[in-house]
Amino acid sequence: MNGTSDVISDLAADGDEVDRLVRDLGPDGWAAPTPAPGWTVAHQIAHLAATFRMAGLAAADPAAFEALAGRLSPDFDANVDAALRQFLPGTGHDAGTGYDGGTGHDELLRRWRAERENAVKALGALPPDQPVPWLVRPIPAATLAAAGMMELFGHGQDVADALGVRRTHTDRLRHLVTFAVRTWDFGYQARRLPTPAQPFRFEITGPSGTPWVYGPEAATDRVRGSAVDFCLLVTRRRHPDDLDVRADGTEATRWLTIAQAYRGPAGEGRRAGQFAAGPR
Repeated sequence: MNGTSDVISDLAADGDEVDRLVRDLGPDGWAAPTPAPGWTVAHQIAHLAATFRMAGLAAADPAAFEALAGRLSPDFDANVDAALRQFLPGTGHDAGTGYDGGTGHDELLRRWRAERENAVKALGALPPDQPVPWLVRPIPAATLAAAGMMELFGHGQDVADALGVRRTHTDRLRHLVTFAVRTWDFGYQARRLPTPAQPFRFEITGPSGTPWVYGPEAATDRVRGSAVDFCLLVTRRRHPDDLDVRADGTEATRWLTIAQAYRGPAGEGRRAGQFAAGPR
């Protein structure tokens, strides 16, 4: 896999973990509401299928991806809805074919698996630093794979919360932690706030207990905590008050309230105490 093997194999493993959450669901499970307002488990998997479709296309056929990106609307939410309609049972190209209930969700599961496989194969065929076109600007293939892991973590958490499942995490999270540190300014950009001139120090502890450290040792502003909770923070799947993530310094403390590892609108996030005793 030309040097991308670690992140590519970990991307595949994370996809398999989310797959296990939904592979045996019946119609009621697919229709279960998730913490994202208006989104069921089926919406979450359809979104992941659409995201992996775009990643696979960007890696395998950059010209086709750029043509697709050129047709996107300036309205972020409209683009998300249009992408969902390509995969949700009974909508988009599936409209009128009877894809409601179990049969439709079997097809959604099949297509989600196919898009994952295509994306993993296409990204794994590239050198890690090969630029791949993406929605704002080209990014290295390995970075796009890490972004895919971020999508799997966040939307997989929504599915787990809907189903009442507690997830088990591994040090594969290091790819997501590194990605989130690199994109630490996205929260400022999403809110059109000035990004601090001085970088933060991040001191994160992996699930195995291994410390992962980023940023200047002398930094005044520091963020520290467990990798799982840090990833829940930057995907906005838990409120900062409910996480084992702490900040030193005024700006880092502020950052905890706006952190996000993705572009676009921040979304509603989660309320303090919403999952105080629930699964992660």
